[in-house]
Amino acid sequence: MSVSAFLICLGTAMVLGVFTSLVFSAKSRHTGSWAQSLALLPPIVTLVIMMVNGNIGAGLAVAGTFALVRFRSVPGTAREITGLFASVAVGLACGMGYVGCALLFFLVMAAFVALLSMLHFGEAGCGEKQLKITIPENLDYEGLFDDLFLEYAKSWELVRVRTTNMGTLFELSYNISLKTPGSSKEFIDAIRCRNGNLNIIFGREADRDMM
Repeated sequence: MSVSAFLICLGTAMVLGVFTSLVFSAKSRHTGSWAQSLALLPPIVTLVIMMVNGNIGAGLAVAGTFALVRFRSVPGTAREITGLFASVAVGLACGMGYVGCALLFFLVMAAFVALLSMLHFGEAGCGEKQLKITIPENLDYEGLFDDLFLEYAKSWELVRVRTTNMGTLFELSYNISLKTPGSSKEFIDAIRCRNGNLNIIFGREADRDMM
């Protein structure tokens, strides 16, 4: 491969890496290091594929290793893993000299991601939050708040019960979706009257799409 062809492939991989990072970082919580890694991955994979002289089997094995390094110690979300593999795909195409295919793949992928985001595809349960209620040990938690849930919530599920404060208190953890988002203060005030004004935590649920 000539120097000019190498620079074209590497430059294209770098540009597409930056744009791939922007596509998968938009409207999602992420760290700066993850966004930078996503941008750097295509040129790295491009060079790896060039160095294995077109041996696609060896190249795929090495590229797969790059994609999985992050998740050996830190769990990643489905979106993060998808972004990494998209970067690997761009790098593979550039490394094999298919610059046009890499560019076309990126454009189609970016348009598809934007379309899914605009349609809120698969986000039916995204309004679900986590509610933690502390109650005294002498209260029977079974059905204790059902009337309040019926009044304020569209759906709810008791997912965990644990004891705290040397067993003198119960902490109830629910996944809950409110009928009206603006009614959370009124809802919490009603729970406070029921649980003796003990601790209540209400907020975003941890990501369910960890992999």
